[in-house]
Amino acid sequence: MELNTKDYLKKTLLDTQERIRDFQDYASAVEAGELQTFFHDYALSEAQHAQKLQGYIESLSR
Repeated sequence: MELNTKDYLKKTLLDTQERIRDFQDYASAVEAGELQTFFHDYALSEAQHAQKLQGYIESLSR
C-alpha cells in the first residue's frame, strides 16, 4: 500500500496527539516546578503543531 500526502499528514497528526497526551501526563506526574512547567509548555507546543497539521489535512480535503 502506497501512502499519499494526506496519509502522511494523518499519521503525523495521530503521533503528535499521542505526544501531547504523554507530555500532559508527564506534567501531572512530576512534582510542581520547572520540569512540570517544561512538560506543560511542550504539550502546548505540540498542540500548535497539531492544529497546523489539521489545517493542512482540511485544505487537502477541499
